[in-house]
Amino acid sequence: MMPDAVAAPVHAYLRVADRLLPGRISGFYLIGSVALGAYRPGHSDIDFVAVVDDGDTQGAGGGLSPRELRRLRAVHLATGTRTAGSGLLRGRLSLPGTCNGVYVRAADLASPVSEITPLASHSGASFSVGDGFDVNPVQWQTLARRGVAVRGPAPATLGLDPEPSLLRRWNLDNLGSYWVPWAERVHRGPTLPFRANPRWWTAWGVLGPARMHRTIATGEVVSKEDAAAYARATFDPRWHPLVDEALAYRRSEPTDPKFAASVPDVRTRARLTAELALEIAELADEL
Repeated sequence: MMPDAVAAPVHAYLRVADRLLPGRISGFYLIGSVALGAYRPGHSDIDFVAVVDDGDTQGAGGGLSPRELRRLRAVHLATGTRTAGSGLLRGRLSLPGTCNGVYVRAADLASPVSEITPLASHSGASFSVGDGFDVNPVQWQTLARRGVAVRGPAPATLGLDPEPSLLRRWNLDNLGSYWVPWAERVHRGPTLPFRANPRWWTAWGVLGPARMHRTIATGEVVSKEDAAAYARATFDPRWHPLVDEALAYRRSEPTDPKFAASVPDVRTRARLTAELALEIAELADEL
């Protein structure tokens, strides 16, 4: 079931998409924080997987024609530009309230996730053809187990193959390829986006790696808020104030005065955030 704060932008998105791509979107499924029961207005975006009907005019296996891809880009511009601009001005990578998603062929749904080539995707201000980050073992497991069907049959009936044997390796690779370089840059000094919105980036840098550690350790895919509880129970207690600050931001709560007193400037906050992310990545390698 969708929260009211999710239903309105989702239905608005589909109205535009159906007008520009009539009859082509046969399935529409919510993943991410909505599926995990952790959607937070003002902090969460709306992640989806859209299934494109296997039309017989699009060539083998269906797909989207060049004209339809141009129209899909127009859908992205029409539905996300205002939110994207506002979020980017605030230094956010994720844009609250924006519908971000990936389009896949109906014929590909039963394939192993590592063998699926997305038709297109958009996230925030970016639009890609033939690529889509969310076609991965983590999001496919979320889709298979907890996906919210807005249009189309229940996810459990789609024959999805998230390839659970790849889940651990995929998360380790993501920690190494994205999170470690990100933390190393931030540790050298807060980047401009970090300075623009330090609380958002603290939550991003703490809870993202913690979620991945949890998945590597247990095979479970959890929300960022569940990841905070896991981090508190798993990592050294010296990190508790930083984890609590990340969780407070997710819950739209103020910074604890004790934390504010102990972290007097953005440089200190950035250094601590980076050090925890690096420590989580190192600990994950040992699992």
